[in-house]
Amino acid sequence: MSAWPEVTTAKAENRHEIKLAGAAISKRISESGLDKGIFQLTNINLLNISDTCLSNIPDDISRLVNLQSLLLFGNKIAEFNKNITSLKKLKVLDLSRNQLKSIPESLNDMKELTSINLSSNEIEEMPKFSDFPNLITIDVSNNKLTSFLDVEDAVFPHLTDVKIKGNAIDTLPGYIVRSFPLLKNFDIGDNQLKTMPGEIANMSKLKEINLKGNKFTDKRFMKLVDQCRTKQILDYIRDHCPKSDQAQPAGKGKGKKGGKKEEPAPEDTETDLCHSMKILHVEDDILRIKINESLVSAVRPYILCCIVHDLSFDETSFKKFIQLQTKLHDTVCDKRNVATIATHDLNKIAPGDLVYTAKPPAALKMTPLSRLRPYSGEQLFQQLTAEAEALRKEKKRNVYSGIHKYLYLLEGKPLYPCLADSSGKVISFPPITNSEDTKMSQDTKSMLVEVTSHTSLGACKTVMNKVLQECLLLGIGPKEPDAAFHTLTVQQVKVVDPEGNLKNVYPSRTDCVYEGTNIKVVRNNKK
Repeated sequence: MSAWPEVTTAKAENRHEIKLAGAAISKRISESGLDKGIFQLTNINLLNISDTCLSNIPDDISRLVNLQSLLLFGNKIAEFNKNITSLKKLKVLDLSRNQLKSIPESLNDMKELTSINLSSNEIEEMPKFSDFPNLITIDVSNNKLTSFLDVEDAVFPHLTDVKIKGNAIDTLPGYIVRSFPLLKNFDIGDNQLKTMPGEIANMSKLKEINLKGNKFTDKRFMKLVDQCRTKQILDYIRDHCPKSDQAQPAGKGKGKKGGKKEEPAPEDTETDLCHSMKILHVEDDILRIKINESLVSAVRPYILCCIVHDLSFDETSFKKFIQLQTKLHDTVCDKRNVATIATHDLNKIAPGDLVYTAKPPAALKMTPLSRLRPYSGEQLFQQLTAEAEALRKEKKRNVYSGIHKYLYLLEGKPLYPCLADSSGKVISFPPITNSEDTKMSQDTKSMLVEVTSHTSLGACKTVMNKVLQECLLLGIGPKEPDAAFHTLTVQQVKVVDPEGNLKNVYPSRTDCVYEGTNIKVVRNNKK
């Protein structure tokens, strides 16, 4: 069989994507099968074979070790080839509109997945889920599922979208509140649900819920589902739907009052068996961030800060801490498009308030992280641009690394945002870099955490909440011998205008709410 032209071109030009779709491709597959040369293109990161008569996935799929997106929708595939689950870099998996009947448990090995689409198949049962640290969306709509996904022992820290519409599910477990702490969009319409567990009302991040087309026995609720918005639906669930665990004996107490007194007891004993975040109330001697809104409003108007005390790094945990910031910039910060994180050694910052402002590129001066001499913002931008171009020529493709890939976020800006100390020295230049002068080290005991954004203050809060959660779980706080759980001590920091009027304080009472996790937050302590 002669090589397909698309495969020949991709090989000759070292392309990283290949798309094969539609009637013409389908005809080739039916006449002579899929070109096996596809699986010699081991550098490709996206493979799209869609809307064809493809009926099986060759075992050679495992050779595409750099694949990040596998799009095989709209085919005739009846069996999920387990070799797919050996693709450790895969982030996007789309097998929708096929004829799949089962999914292997090895799906749990794919820890980099951000999106799973298995909709419009014939799946009768999904495997028990373990943790998916990067998953954002899962779609198993229009299958033949009779029970909800088994996620009781799993955690999905980034999952925001679950679509499971058009199945035959008759019961919704209350524990999904713990498993999906950040769920925003939940579509479970056109199933066989008769009741809703009261726990659903505690899904604090939920923006949209679709329950239409179910079999609810409460006619009033059915009408509400058809006519009202998510908030009214959740309010009704909170007031009228019992929690799923209330079917269990609540203790010796009789009646409603007795039951309520008895229920918290097991939870109280369990709170000691968890990680602990201690939030210290802001004091007068704590540094503040003075924001010059008239200058930053046009370039990067939002900033939040807090201080983390009593750090205890070793070589391994410090390396993981640096890697964590890179990971968060790629995930929750959406490659710095949503927000940027900077961390500083607090003891290296001059005493006094900090100023968040914006300066012309030539006027902003700092010693950038990992550089030996001071640069102006203009000089640094030019230097990084030149390095990026040299890198592009060396690699012979349009790929940049490190901070070079974020230069487009500043291109053409008349002012550059920056955070300066009380002496006027710039310690941070978001979204590019912060200063070598305040660089974190293994010896750092207290750090200032800074998050800035051009989109919203809410984006800053989401990112900062995640930063603190991950720092706590990393175990960089005070060390206690043989302790199974970690502690993190966080100090509130105020952002004020030049006259001292409060703009925000972080963490506030509505921040650092980690429902459904094994994290206890203790507030209003004093150091």
